[in-house]
Amino acid sequence: MKRTPSVILGLCSYTHDSSAALLVDGELVGFVEEERLSEQKHTKLYPVRAVGWLLDQAKLSATDVDAVAYNFQPGRYLAESPAALRMALSPTTRDRSLARAHGFAKVALRTRRRLRVLGSQFPSARVTPVLHHRAHQLTAFAASGWEEAAVLVVDSLGERQTTTIAHGHGIQRPRVSTLEAINDPASLGYVYGAVTEHLGWRRGDEEGTVMALAALGDPARFRHLFTTAVRTTGTGFRIHPGYFPARTLTSGYPRTSRRFVAETCPERHPSEPLTEAHRDLAAALQERTEQVMVHLARRARVLTGSRRLCVGGGVATNCVSIGKIIEADIFDEVFVPPAPGDAGTAIGAALAVHVDARTPRRVAGIARHCYLGPSFEDQPLDLTPWPGLRQKSLGIETAEFLADQLAHGVIAGLFQGGVEAGPRALGNRSILASPLETGVVERLNATVKFREPFRPFAPMVPAERAAEFFTLGQPAPYMSMASGVTDLTRERVPAIVHANGTSRLQTVTRSQNPFMHAVLTAFGRRTGIPVLINTSLNVKGKPICGTPEMALDCLAHSGLDALLLEGRWITK
Repeated sequence: MKRTPSVILGLCSYTHDSSAALLVDGELVGFVEEERLSEQKHTKLYPVRAVGWLLDQAKLSATDVDAVAYNFQPGRYLAESPAALRMALSPTTRDRSLARAHGFAKVALRTRRRLRVLGSQFPSARVTPVLHHRAHQLTAFAASGWEEAAVLVVDSLGERQTTTIAHGHGIQRPRVSTLEAINDPASLGYVYGAVTEHLGWRRGDEEGTVMALAALGDPARFRHLFTTAVRTTGTGFRIHPGYFPARTLTSGYPRTSRRFVAETCPERHPSEPLTEAHRDLAAALQERTEQVMVHLARRARVLTGSRRLCVGGGVATNCVSIGKIIEADIFDEVFVPPAPGDAGTAIGAALAVHVDARTPRRVAGIARHCYLGPSFEDQPLDLTPWPGLRQKSLGIETAEFLADQLAHGVIAGLFQGGVEAGPRALGNRSILASPLETGVVERLNATVKFREPFRPFAPMVPAERAAEFFTLGQPAPYMSMASGVTDLTRERVPAIVHANGTSRLQTVTRSQNPFMHAVLTAFGRRTGIPVLINTSLNVKGKPICGTPEMALDCLAHSGLDALLLEGRWITK
């Protein structure tokens, strides 16, 4: 009799943002991105530290793993090669036809080899490749905790798919059915990454910088270009190859065309100053992205009839677009999981194998959970490698102490509990500051984060007080939605309002993060404003600090004043 897999390891590996998740009898043991432990941002290496931590947590070894779920299916890449060859029939795509066919076939074969390598590391396991967008869909839907919802996934590329609309059902045994799909080369994520690179930032890493820059530009200058280059259709959108040539999955082929450069501006080197053209280009790109995302959300509403929407994929991290979907009032509520990008597909891949096994075991530990990684409570702390740091232990009034320090202008790191899933710090690996301090944004950007001066900082607020300061009208637990602000916010807390009049909001409940909720409440008692600036515990170019050593390095080599690390107050 075939044994039902009960120990399922989900993996995202060998591409970017390597991560691992472990399901045991349907319960999520944990999830962590390898970069949080290896200090290598966006690492594509096999997540050896993440896998080791998960197996240690479950008191298991590699031989106990019944199934390994991988977040790509090699055969689906291979299917693109014949379609790529047909591009030779058109003069606008002919020059990339052979390279594209070869590139997709090469990736298919490489993925098959990777699956064999994974199989050799887990001798008792069946290695199952999972369709990439299905993994995204399951991650987004299962994390929502909803019984039913529309599911929209928008990314750069998953095998051939770039955009899918699905319908999700079931809390205890979540399942999704894809209703409509858009294939490459129609890719919103590809376009955003291409323009990010053109503007001098790292594609796949700094799209958020372009989104921030967009607020400073005028979209009208390049509006017609993007309307032509990214044209909506009745069922989605298509990309004009005259502006964004079809991808090849092979190096040496630019992502923007000569026509794009001629009609916009030359490619910017990272060391060059920003010009009005750069700001306007970012603004037009962002505006078109928002329009297409709202268009896709409307399509999801029509296809599913659902009143709730889950959004996943890399483009789901574009918080302003998510805010526009909410503002459009298409759905009663919109949800983005804490890890909407590729790293989170480790969870979805494991879920797919679990669901397909038709096991009676219910899924647990995923819905509305975000603190899924390693914690370091009750561990001794040796400051010898950081001779300039001093520590003292705090008593039971830690939240009150931290609130008081913040109210007096201290910028403090916070390291507590399990590390967050996804790209946002959510109160366990955060840098906190009072938004009431004059010049706090400038100080954070210049001396703490070492990043561009136009980058905004996100606020966090107790969920029960959110309506006083923000107009979103729904929960935003994972800092994934841009919200309008109230007159009170503009008057009392302008530091958290970006140039476009929005804030990337995090609402905090007592049940989600009791300590952070207590800090916000205590800060509100002292200042009258229960709102704090919350940014990730890292500096530009480094991953969020997943270990105490990473956090101590961040304190020692940045403009942070102090670090609260598991009840210890550490200063310079």
